[in-house]
Amino acid sequence: MLGGILALAAAATFGLNSVAIRRGVLSGTVAQGLAVSIPIGMPILLVAALVSGGFGLLSALPASNFLFLAGAGVTHFIIGRYSNYRSTKAMGANLVGPVHSSSLIITLALAIFYLDEILTPLRVFGIILILVGPLLSMCSPAVRGKTATGTSTATFKPKLLEGYGFAILCALAFGASPILIRSALLGIENAGASAGVVGGLIAYTAAFSVLILYLLRPKHLRHALEMDRDTARWFSFTGLLVCISQMLRFMALAVAPVTVVSPIVQSTGIFRTLFGWFINREHEIFDGWVLVGVATTIIGAVALTMSVGSVVDFVDLPEGLAAFLRLSWP
Repeated sequence: MLGGILALAAAATFGLNSVAIRRGVLSGTVAQGLAVSIPIGMPILLVAALVSGGFGLLSALPASNFLFLAGAGVTHFIIGRYSNYRSTKAMGANLVGPVHSSSLIITLALAIFYLDEILTPLRVFGIILILVGPLLSMCSPAVRGKTATGTSTATFKPKLLEGYGFAILCALAFGASPILIRSALLGIENAGASAGVVGGLIAYTAAFSVLILYLLRPKHLRHALEMDRDTARWFSFTGLLVCISQMLRFMALAVAPVTVVSPIVQSTGIFRTLFGWFINREHEIFDGWVLVGVATTIIGAVALTMSVGSVVDFVDLPEGLAAFLRLSWP
C-alpha cells in the first residue's frame, strides 16, 4: 500500500516536472538544464537522509550495491535526463510522453530476467497498448505538420527525427534504472522507505560528480551560466520537482516490487497532460489524435499494474478466458 501511494505521488510530481521542463527548454539549452537541476537535488536529499535517519544504512550496503546505485544515477540523471530534455525541446512533452512510457516495457523485461518477475496476458495487452500510443499520436495532422489540405496549422513545429531519437534513448535509460535501484535496495528492504532516500542520495552524488567533470571546462561553465532569469527559474523549479519525484520513486522501490512501482509511475501521463493544458497550451499539441495516443498509453500502463487475480475476482469471466488470463511466463 505504502509503495503504491509513494509511486502515485511520484507520478504527479513527474507530470508537473515534464511541464516545467518544456518551459525551461523553450529559451534555455539542455546543458543549462542539467547544470541547474542536478545540483539542486543534492541538499534536498542530504536533509531528507538526515531527517529519516538513513545514513545509518550506509554501513549495510555492500560495495556492489553502491556501484548499482551510482550506475542508476549516471544512467537516469545524466543520460536519461539529457535525452529527456533534448526530446522535449524537439517535439514537446505530449509527443515524447508515450515514447517515454515504453521504458516500462524495458523495465518489465529486465525485471523478468534479473528479478524473477513474471509476464501475464494482461501485461502483454498493456505492452501492446503502450506501443500503439505513440503510433496514434503520429496520426495527428499537427504532428505531421499538415492539415487535410496540406497547409501547416500548428504554431509549434516538432522536430520528429531528433525528438523520437532522443525519446527512445531516454526510454532505454529510464527503463534500466529501476532495475539497478531495486537490485541495490533488495538487501536492505526491511529498512523501509528511508533506504530509498539514501539510495537517491548516492545516485545523485554519482550524477553530480559526472556533471562537475563536464563543467570543469571554462567554456562549458560559461555556457551553463548564460541564461536569463526566467529560464533559470523554470530550470530551478524543474530541479526541485524532479528531486522530490525521484526521492518518492526511490522510497517506493525500497518497499515495493518494480512491477508495482514502475507501472504506477507511468500514470504521470495523466498529470503531464492535465498540467500541460493549463501551463503550456501554446507550446504543445493538444488535438484528438495526440490525446487518444496519451490515453491509450495510460490504459496500457494501468493494465500492467492490475493483478490477474483481482480482475478475475471482480469480473465474472468465462472459465476459459479466466484460465487464459492466469497464464504466466516464465
